[in-house]
Amino acid sequence: MKNIAVFKDSLTQLSPPEELSVYLQSLWLDAKGDWNAAHHLVDSMEDKTACRVHAYLHRKEGDIWNADYWYRKAGAKRPAVSLDEEWEMLVKELL
Repeated sequence: MKNIAVFKDSLTQLSPPEELSVYLQSLWLDAKGDWNAAHHLVDSMEDKTACRVHAYLHRKEGDIWNADYWYRKAGAKRPAVSLDEEWEMLVKELL
């Protein structure tokens, strides 16, 4: 996938493009409104990228204590941006 515009265009499809990493699949599912499926993809992963996506998902859920735990595991701090801005920032970083 070349850029975020192409990623966003793929949201019209029924399922995520096969070439997406598990992290981008999670963010894709989140954008489609399937938080549970997005969370399931990264829930058992422990690498820093998965922890970062996991943190974002818990922030979106409204579970700030849990989100902050996952941000710490990712070596990051909760960003002072909107959820939409964080989602876009993550997608851009991972593409």
